Amino acid sequence: MSANTTSAPFSRAVVRAMKRLYPQALSDSSWDNTGLLLEPPFIPSRRQSNVILLTIDLTRAVAEEAISLNSSIIVAYHPIIFRGLKSLTLANSQQETLLRLASHGISVYSPHTAIDAAKGGLGDWLADIVTGTKTTFGPIAGGDVESSPERVQKQLKRKDSDDPFTDKQLRPPVYTLHNHPSQTHIRVSKTTSPTQSTTPHSRRPIVPQSPEIEGHPGAGMGRIVTFEHPQPLPALLDRIGKGLNNPKGFPIAIPQGSTISDISISSVGICAGSGGTLLSDLSVDLLFTGEMSHHEALAAIEKGQVVISLFHSNSERGFLSEVLMGQLEDAVTEEWGKVRGEEEGGDGEGVSEAYEEVDFEVHVSEVDRDPYGIVVLREE
Repeated sequence: MSANTTSAPFSRAVVRAMKRLYPQALSDSSWDNTGLLLEPPFIPSRRQSNVILLTIDLTRAVAEEAISLNSSIIVAYHPIIFRGLKSLTLANSQQETLLRLASHGISVYSPHTAIDAAKGGLGDWLADIVTGTKTTFGPIAGGDVESSPERVQKQLKRKDSDDPFTDKQLRPPVYTLHNHPSQTHIRVSKTTSPTQSTTPHSRRPIVPQSPEIEGHPGAGMGRIVTFEHPQPLPALLDRIGKGLNNPKGFPIAIPQGSTISDISISSVGICAGSGGTLLSDLSVDLLFTGEMSHHEALAAIEKGQVVISLFHSNSERGFLSEVLMGQLEDAVTEEWGKVRGEEEGGDGEGVSEAYEEVDFEVHVSEVDRDPYGIVVLREE
């Protein structure tokens, strides 16, 4: 990079904030690809707004959303680049997305397993849900955002009317397709008390971080929660449903010959995303994850374990608005102040306006969603 070529000043502040919150050293570098994945040069004449867009997956729709917001940077939990690229062409949809973002001056940063491992990160967010630690949330304050059930029903009605596979003249449809709504419509309420009292428990990483990173004690992949007293499985299902903003449903596997009401849980193994490998050898009562294969789940219930699977990215998406959004608002405020103080006036002509803009916004994608939805059958 030449002396006169650099990335957008605000994007650099966001990258510094993310690296401080979730150091790359916490990630599993043996297979993961974290960090700054796309860094287009800063062109003052087309300066982006100080807008951060948070998403789990960086799809074409999310890229268009970032462009419409005039974002400076996308923080995409899942890396859009996993393996080495031999070319960048429009023939590949992911490469097309990267090229399009670069042409608009939008950077891309991916934290992935660094967030999984960090204390207070995704593993602890899921542990908070299953232990009842997570607080109540509701619609964003201000505006005319409808309550979640009403909004979802209207969305479902609109989907029905647009569905080409239903014969509207003969009879009403007997199903609806439900995608878990974007978490941007819910925010943690700072004025309400927890949904229920935290259940007494201990927790620890499945694989502790080694060596431990200064300033990030207790980090590591996955979490094991051990309750002081056994918990009825229906109570855990209730906590999970409430903690995930009441999804229409999620898969559960229980040992053959058992019923949900008869099962008590003393210990839980937790892994966001795909947990089959990390959870496979644990001696716990419940495996709580986003995704597990048929044979992995079958092996678990043969051992007497219960498996709860949330669909891969639905085990991760709520973390963006409930945790990461607020963390970035604080960390970027500090880092942007430092960048402005250190670099103002030092990057050549035509860039002073970039340093003068103090305010910024953090958005959570409204179009990001898990590729899987749930078809809910109706009574005829």
